Amino acid sequence: MATRLSTAVSRTPALDDLLNPLAPLDPADLPSPASADRWEWLQRLRAGVFPLEPWLAAIEAGGVPPESDLMVVLAERLDAAATVRLLRWWLAQPLRNPTLPQGIAGHRDPVVATALRQALGDHADTEVQVALLPLLGHQRQSLDFDLLQRRALEPAPRQQRYAALEGLGLGLSAWPLGALRSTLIQLATDLDPALAAAAVDSLARLPNGRSSLLAVRSRALEPTVTARLERRLRSLPVRPLLLLVHGRAQGEIPAELRSLAAELQQRRGAPVLLRSLTDPQPADLPTLEHPLGLVPLLLLPGEHVRHDLPRLRLELRPSSGLRLLPFLGSWPVWQRALATELSRQVADQPSPPSSPPLLLHHPITSPLGRRYLRLLAAITGATPQEAAYGSDRIEASLLGHQGAVLPLALAANRLTEALTPRFGEAAAPLLSRPALRQVLLEQLEALP
Repeated sequence: MATRLSTAVSRTPALDDLLNPLAPLDPADLPSPASADRWEWLQRLRAGVFPLEPWLAAIEAGGVPPESDLMVVLAERLDAAATVRLLRWWLAQPLRNPTLPQGIAGHRDPVVATALRQALGDHADTEVQVALLPLLGHQRQSLDFDLLQRRALEPAPRQQRYAALEGLGLGLSAWPLGALRSTLIQLATDLDPALAAAAVDSLARLPNGRSSLLAVRSRALEPTVTARLERRLRSLPVRPLLLLVHGRAQGEIPAELRSLAAELQQRRGAPVLLRSLTDPQPADLPTLEHPLGLVPLLLLPGEHVRHDLPRLRLELRPSSGLRLLPFLGSWPVWQRALATELSRQVADQPSPPSSPPLLLHHPITSPLGRRYLRLLAAITGATPQEAAYGSDRIEASLLGHQGAVLPLALAANRLTEALTPRFGEAAAPLLSRPALRQVLLEQLEALP
């Protein structure tokens, strides 16, 4: 009877430890993964205070396999030095568990980032690259962008390129935006559909991701990537727009502007409204689900920009979240487009012009307006020329001019109508010129 009782109360060391909360937990007593006691044993280890060194030594000596459940417990106690120590141990193993680095190197620390950088040197094998490139991106050290970019773009095994792209995605906010955007656009056109789709996902996360996705849309893509791109575009919120235009007498809006608004609404999938500054009784804005984006399609910083626009903004302030954009003439992309259009017009002339090209504009006298015209002249290489309304006055201002002209008028107005008899299509309003219309349409479509 005594023998049976002694046998009944005997227990394994691991179970004795569980029943005695003050007993030290020896790595040698860790139950095997197949044991029913392991979970409870690890829970006690997790809740207690224990020295880390015996566990690191046991792992390095091969006495304790670094199973994922154990590493979850130990990872909470690792400092930078211990993390680097385990990474170096992992790198030295002939057979590596590919998931171990992810379990131990998740916290950000310059010391850990340096160790990862060293491990990813020029001689690192594919297995190391795949495991560590995402962790390097997670460290969000701006100096690592070049390495991740290079690994993502260079010819290499797909797993390695994908890991580098994952690293770029994990550190998204730390990288130079322009270079990151260009890299992701290039990757979105990759022949590997999975890699391209992941790049599309990262593009959608960038500031003004809609613009980045639209930059890819016009390129040749694998069909499944195109479908993913369209889903991402549909998922990004887009504001209704209010296009503020000069208009003609009594608020009439020329056909070029109405056509632009209709196509823009179709492309954005959101309302696009027009309002003319010359309208004596503008209609009330409809109730919209989302706040408005107010886009002044005005080309010069004249009275409308300096006085009417602030007044209108105050009127629309009850529309919470109203976003006012700068007037169109101040957009660098638009200024460059004007320069390109003038260069094309000069090149199309049958003989070298005897006069420099002219930018024709309505009278503007403010110091701000004069500074703006000097800037525009420097960008386009053209001479600003005031053209007061009235055909006789316009003819007088152009007397003897033999070069190109570009009227600063988005749509047909008295200026373009007065110029047409003499200059023909060269005097067409800006929205009648396909290249300029396309630039404006693309910029407006890309607005968030």
